[in-house]
Amino acid sequence: MRICIYGAGAIGGYMGAGLSLADADVTLIARGPHLQAMQENGLRVIAAGEESITHPACTDDPAEAGPQDYVIITLKAPSVTGVLSAMQPLLGKETCVVTTTNGIPWWYFYGLKGPWENHRLESVDPGSRQWDEIGPERVIGCVAYPACEISEPGVIRHIEGNRFTLGEPGGEKSERCMQLSKALINAGFKSPVRSEIRNEIWVKLWGNLCFNPISVLTHATLDVIATEPGTRAMAKSMMLEAQAIGEKLGVRFGVDADRRIDGAAAVGAHKTSMLQDLEAGRTMEIDALLGAVKELGQLVGVATPAIDLVLALVRQRARVAGCY
Repeated sequence: MRICIYGAGAIGGYMGAGLSLADADVTLIARGPHLQAMQENGLRVIAAGEESITHPACTDDPAEAGPQDYVIITLKAPSVTGVLSAMQPLLGKETCVVTTTNGIPWWYFYGLKGPWENHRLESVDPGSRQWDEIGPERVIGCVAYPACEISEPGVIRHIEGNRFTLGEPGGEKSERCMQLSKALINAGFKSPVRSEIRNEIWVKLWGNLCFNPISVLTHATLDVIATEPGTRAMAKSMMLEAQAIGEKLGVRFGVDADRRIDGAAAVGAHKTSMLQDLEAGRTMEIDALLGAVKELGQLVGVATPAIDLVLALVRQRARVAGCY
């Protein structure tokens, strides 16, 4: 089994290190000082006070790796379109492409029975390039829960979580999905295969779509956003709009909005990934987390005034900062 991780930053590097330590045939695609450090010194992961080092194949040229059984994309959503051409040497006839990006994925409606089956989302896949150049038939969905950061080039600090939930867009527990799950479990990760992967996507998105942009606008940490009356009320309004959209699409939410917000408060003084991107001058995942939800609301006839307001504000904040 040949596995390529495209975008081996914090999450991708963490996954790749685990697979490499389990003797999987894994190649990491990365760039810049992080790539150079991994090539020269190996990939170090610090978790629970312990350090491991491994030496997977690392390159910035996908053609060096050749066709793979699985290509796991761990890039942030805005970056994927820019690497579609470079990715093509990795894609053989039977190659599976595993998407771990936050928010609504470009393949969301592929094989989803109902009036919007195979509908394409312009907000996350302008011009349908991912649909056409990757192909939705290759896709396995993945919801990544670990929190990690690159503390210095070639060094990843694991903060919490080790679950990578997998699922076919059509809901079947396919052989290709089960084989990847086994490989990840063998590498020490939790990797259940779910028949309703879209439910998992929405559960993670539900918090990200409000806490991330509110943190960018206020620079507040999760505990503050979730407990200050004004920001808590805005987060809840956004979540209820998103829940109405998700339920129109057949999604089931296992908890209510207040419990989800309380869970975020319990995390403590944590900066969201979008706020970290703003502070680092990186492109933010605005369209996958908010733009796509607005588009889905228009599709199913659910008004999204709170989401629309925050989306307009955070887009303007990103433009001013050069992060959009």
